[in-house]
Amino acid sequence: MSNKQLDVQIMGQSYILGCPVGGEEGLLSAVRKVDAAMCKIRDAGKIKARDRIAVLAALNLAFEQLDTPPDTAGSASSAPAPGNDLSPDSQARLQGLLERLDRVIKQDGQLL
Repeated sequence: MSNKQLDVQIMGQSYILGCPVGGEEGLLSAVRKVDAAMCKIRDAGKIKARDRIAVLAALNLAFEQLDTPPDTAGSASSAPAPGNDLSPDSQARLQGLLERLDRVIKQDGQLL
């Protein structure tokens, strides 16, 4: 599968992100969510450091993901079971995102 590069802006900072062909809209949607979450924290005025803003935004988005009922049909409960907050697929996706974030931080020397 070939990859494409997208130039995006998050909290006024430019990033070039790799994306599989056909995944552009999903990536752009994720960028919009991250940008909105980070700008909301920044605009509250209590936190100035970009790395802290990014961590808080990531935690807020992850927490929102946990609160979202799964799309599986026939689910007995819409809330995650205690101690089993993330599905294996969500855990894998989160791990992948964390690994990508680590690579970007190492390349740039700073979070944002």
